[in-house]
Amino acid sequence: MTIKKGHAGTLESNDIMISVEEKAPGFGVQIELTSIVEAQFGNAIRRTLAEEAVKAGFADIYIKAVDKGALDCTVRARMETAIERAAGVAALHMQQGER
Repeated sequence: MTIKKGHAGTLESNDIMISVEEKAPGFGVQIELTSIVEAQFGNAIRRTLAEEAVKAGFADIYIKAVDKGALDCTVRARMETAIERAAGVAALHMQQGER
């Protein structure tokens, strides 16, 4: 499965907007996080995002997240959805003969 780009979430209070993009091998997991609770929970949010990327099988991925105070379960759900949407976009392009 090849991932392209995908996103999930909103910029509403208690939510998080996540965009993901697969990168070339060796890129690693890179996270750009903007959060209203950065000082208190920034490290935990980054850890959750990285865990979900690895769990989905992506070692080379760029993640951009704008957090408005989402709970951990919401961060995980949004990350899973962003990856699924990106994978769906990639599958659609492959069916249409694009790369």
